[in-house]
Amino acid sequence: MYHYISEPPADADAYRRDLSVAPANLEAQLAWLRSQGYQSITLTDLTYHLALGWPLPDKAVILTFDDGYRDAYTNAFPLLKRYGYVGTFFLVTQPIDNGDPAYLTWDMVKEMHRASMDFEPHSYRHYDLRDKDVDFLVFEIVGPKEAIEARTGQTTRFFAYPSGGYDDLTIAVLRSAYFWGAVATQQGATHTSDDLFELSRIRIRGRHTLEDFVELMTSDW
Repeated sequence: MYHYISEPPADADAYRRDLSVAPANLEAQLAWLRSQGYQSITLTDLTYHLALGWPLPDKAVILTFDDGYRDAYTNAFPLLKRYGYVGTFFLVTQPIDNGDPAYLTWDMVKEMHRASMDFEPHSYRHYDLRDKDVDFLVFEIVGPKEAIEARTGQTTRFFAYPSGGYDDLTIAVLRSAYFWGAVATQQGATHTSDDLFELSRIRIRGRHTLEDFVELMTSDW
């Protein structure tokens, strides 16, 4: 799980520094993955494996990027192409609609999708979805789903909970909108068909060295 792929600004707070992985660090991580024979897959591949038993590569990894920051295009996208990996990008769509320069544009999304990158919704405004009514949840979930599908022509099937927050009603609305699963922020890398709407991930932090990354990738989660 990545967020910013850029050096944090000089005045960045601790939260921004934690979420910012330097492009050089991402490249070192991708180079290590390639050297170890890892192949990138999508959440669709994982779901087919868990639900239907379809095979996966011996060393499979899903590379997810949350929020849809502009550096996903300027920094992450070129590196993913260089190393032959697919990224799954979870988009908050309001800032894209508003033309916020800190975020992707829809033209960038289209270009990245044509290069086989995967796009899924991360809500409209990145609000906490817990303890909300159905109308609120439909607005935050279905709106971005339809916006992404309109630009990519591909059905979105997965959702990333804003700040990892969700409840039973959130999952019920996702199911009603024909989502197949959702990713959370709990640390872990072992999945079953019973937890498709609570998929854990491994958070990659700005302070992580390559040695930290290798340990995270080879730990028994």
